[in-house]
Amino acid sequence: MRTQSAALSVILVADHFDTIRRVVHCLRDQTARDRIELVILSPDGARFGADPLELTGFAAVQLLEAQVIEPFTMARAMGVRAATAPLIVIGETHSYPHPGWAEALIAAHELPWAAIAPGFGNANPIGALSWAIFLLDYGRWLTGLRPGEISLAPTHNVAYKRAVLLELGAKLDAALGHGEELTLHFRTWGHRAYFEPAARIDHLNITRPRAWLNERFLGGRLIAGHRSRRWTWPRRFLYFAGSPLIPAVVLSRIRRGVRRARCETRLPGGTMPAILLGALVSAIGEAVGYALGVGPAAESQMTEYELHKACYASQPTG
Repeated sequence: MRTQSAALSVILVADHFDTIRRVVHCLRDQTARDRIELVILSPDGARFGADPLELTGFAAVQLLEAQVIEPFTMARAMGVRAATAPLIVIGETHSYPHPGWAEALIAAHELPWAAIAPGFGNANPIGALSWAIFLLDYGRWLTGLRPGEISLAPTHNVAYKRAVLLELGAKLDAALGHGEELTLHFRTWGHRAYFEPAARIDHLNITRPRAWLNERFLGGRLIAGHRSRRWTWPRRFLYFAGSPLIPAVVLSRIRRGVRRARCETRLPGGTMPAILLGALVSAIGEAVGYALGVGPAAESQMTEYELHKACYASQPTG
């Protein structure tokens, strides 16, 4: 389905259209909707359940069948290669852009940035666990912080120049996962990133205690496991031994965002202890990842959280 050339391609991977319905509605509300190409990948196009009426008004729509969506990396890379717009965003099933998000990202790319990170807001600011996991993951890119050049951007919900992603070639699949392939690529080639809080997107966060702890652990294990998969054993042992320092590093990176959040809203009681707990559990996960690798079930469990995060999150009513 095509009406005109697109400025921004949004890649979404899902098992069923219901999983991304809210995201698609947010994209339909964009002020620049007619400049967006929507690239949706699913394991079974015939049973995906997309309603053509909900996919109208975009510059283009591609519904692609991916043989596997677990882990997401292969399907996302397939979407990047199929996209036609000069800018690419790897979307998520649980991240909801505000109406001016796409327009702000497109405008920011008029300057020679390789990536534009949006400003993140909390989609379910209910309780300490939601705020803690949100600040741990996105405190560096909080919507209330000032715009400017940044040294690190998150992998998802960021607008990349498509040409920069395609430079990765066969490494693209791994770069869209939990390792640091993309970060290393940016550093090696001198690509620069910018933070544009005017492009706001709200992220839904896990609040069920057991899932919250498991997600923190899995995230740490996957990062360490992928990062160290080609390392020598002495180097892996060195990082394993240094894993107790990880919480201090994490907390130093998010301190500006935490201060800003405390200025803008009254954080629930227990938020700071939950942040400390989350950083500690992630550090334990990293230690296990350095020692034992990714593990047989970690990718599958994390894919479940990424696909169906709404099932593990308390959400605002009304």
